[in-house]
Amino acid sequence: MIFTQLILAHLLGDFIFQPNAWVRDKEKKKAKSIWLYLHVLIHFALAWLFLGDLSLWWMAAAVAATHYFIDLAKLVYQKKNTKRRWFIMDQALHVGIIAVLAVSYSGPEWYLTYIEQHLNYITGFVFLTVPSSIIIKNLISYWTPDYSDKDTTQTESLVDAGKYIGILERLLVFIFICAGHWEGAGFMIAAKSVFRFSDLAQARQRKLTEYVLIGTLLSFGFAILTGILVKM
Repeated sequence: MIFTQLILAHLLGDFIFQPNAWVRDKEKKKAKSIWLYLHVLIHFALAWLFLGDLSLWWMAAAVAATHYFIDLAKLVYQKKNTKRRWFIMDQALHVGIIAVLAVSYSGPEWYLTYIEQHLNYITGFVFLTVPSSIIIKNLISYWTPDYSDKDTTQTESLVDAGKYIGILERLLVFIFICAGHWEGAGFMIAAKSVFRFSDLAQARQRKLTEYVLIGTLLSFGFAILTGILVKM
C-alpha cells in the first residue's frame, strides 16, 4: 500500500499540480527557479498526506529530497535533443526511489509473495516482449522480401516501429485474454487488419503483404497461446 500511496502522490505532483509554465521556468533558470522548490515542497506534502501517518514524515522528506536532486540533474544536463531520454531516466529514478522506500519500510515479504503469486503472468508478459519479437523474426526470415527488386516499392517507416507495434499488440491481446475479454482480442486483430493490410493492398506488394500477414498471425498466435497457458 505504501508503494501505491507514494506513486499516487508522485503522479499528482509531477503531472497534475505542475503547470507547463513552471516547467519552462525551471528549464530556463534551473536551480534559481522558485518553482523547483515549490514543486519539491508539493511532493513532500502530497507524500506525507497520502501516507496518512505523521510518524512517516521522514519518508516524505526522503521522497522530496531525492526528487529535488534528480530533477536538478535533469535540468542541468539535459539538452534539447536528449529531453526524451532524460524524461525516461527521471521518471524511472523517481519510481525506483519510491520502490526502495516501500520495501525498506514494509520488508521484502510482500514483494516476494506478490512475485510468487503472479510469476506465471510476469513470465508470460516478459515472453511477449523482445523474446517473441526475436523468435518471430527468425521464423519468418526465410520469406523476408528482397528490397533490391526494382519492382518492389519501399515505403518509409519509423525506426523499429514494427517491432514495438508487435510488442504492444501482443501485450494488449494477452491482457484481454487474462482478463477474460476475448472480444478485446478480436477487436485488436480486426483493427490491425484494417490499418495495416489496406495500406499494403494499395501498394500492390503481394509478397510483402503475405510476409506481414504471416508475422502478424504468428504475433497474435503467440499472444493467444501464452494467455491460454497462463490462465490454465
